[in-house]
Amino acid sequence: MPEISRFLGIVIQIYYSDHSRPHFHARYGSYRITVEIESGVVKGSFPRRALSAVLDWYVAHMDELTDNWNRARNGQSLVQISPLE
Repeated sequence: MPEISRFLGIVIQIYYSDHSRPHFHARYGSYRITVEIESGVVKGSFPRRALSAVLDWYVAHMDELTDNWNRARNGQSLVQISPLE
């Protein structure tokens, strides 16, 4: 599973064979969410502080996420994105 970032125990991934609607996956322990890149809609559940961290990171890296989504659709290598600072 292509990991593109990791911070505060949170792992961010984009899958190559995923369905449409650009999104990324985040996991934190046993918690799992998906976040739509265009709208920020979250599916799944995360602890409040971890969710806040993911959303802060998402806002700061929307363009890079879109680029990685497109790269995955074209079968290209994904680019690592800086962790939350």
